[in-house]
Amino acid sequence: MKECTIRPARPGDERGAYYVCLKTGDNGGDGEPFYRQDPDALGRIFVGPYLAYEPEPSLVLEDPEGICGYALGAFDSRTFYSRYETEWRPRLCARFPAPQGDPSRWTRTQQVYHWYHHPDYFCPEPYATYPAHLHIDLLPRAQGRGYGRRMLEQVMDTLRQRGAPGAHLGLSVLNPRAFGFYERLGFRELVRVGSGADGCIYMGKILQRQGPIPNLAL
Repeated sequence: MKECTIRPARPGDERGAYYVCLKTGDNGGDGEPFYRQDPDALGRIFVGPYLAYEPEPSLVLEDPEGICGYALGAFDSRTFYSRYETEWRPRLCARFPAPQGDPSRWTRTQQVYHWYHHPDYFCPEPYATYPAHLHIDLLPRAQGRGYGRRMLEQVMDTLRQRGAPGAHLGLSVLNPRAFGFYERLGFRELVRVGSGADGCIYMGKILQRQGPIPNLAL
């Protein structure tokens, strides 16, 4: 079994990280069969903005075959989403028109294009307690080997050092394996939104309790 290296993300990682996003894009399973029309569709939302705007906490997992995972984070979610809204999303909307017609007949790629035009910036409450957020994906060859835990702990350490009091993350209700993984890392369920297969679970973890909550506007 090939050893992996955890390292800071750097320019040029986009292609490999987008591929990881694609191969985990079906609620943790292989999304490639669903996004052949545009393999980078998911990565433009869930990877690209973090590499561009939050490079400090962003980590990449690499083995001799290439990038096989990433762990990303944002110190202040509202600030991150504001920058995404004003700097990143306009370019997506200009390049990829919103899908038309019956949504029930849209392809997965068209559904993602709809997200480009109608983003979800939901943050669970209490926001002041969990303002940061995290995102991680690993290819199957890197899973079950402790790398995910190590990467998330490293990202959380970075956010903690910057003064973040807590962090949240979201996952599909169709991914119970991820729910158990996050519980073992000390996250607890905060709220569920949506219904059925579209439901999302938000979980949070306190990163530090001492001292006052920092002024995130600074």
